[in-house]
Amino acid sequence: MAWVILGCAVVTEIIWALSLKWAAVQASWQASIVPITLSFVNMGLLALAMRGLAAGTAYAVWTGLGAVGVTIFGVVLFGERLSPVQIGFLALIIVGVVGTKLFAPQ
Repeated sequence: MAWVILGCAVVTEIIWALSLKWAAVQASWQASIVPITLSFVNMGLLALAMRGLAAGTAYAVWTGLGAVGVTIFGVVLFGERLSPVQIGFLALIIVGVVGTKLFAPQ
């Protein structure tokens, strides 16, 4: 169950980071409420996941997949560019996350 909660935290992390960019573009106090609210949800989910997972494992997966997700959605939603080398390093992050999951103590 902790891994499912961590997956929800990763999705929330991605949405939170993208909402920061959206709020910056909107430039209103109402828009800033979205990332603030999501940050509380995000941290709560991460803390809940850490009840069943080692802190280092949970944090590594959360930050790694969050970074990859934000990068991918940045390309799709905002037209940001990636070089082939950056794509290779993002693939290494995914390999690291998969390895972390596969070899995490049960």
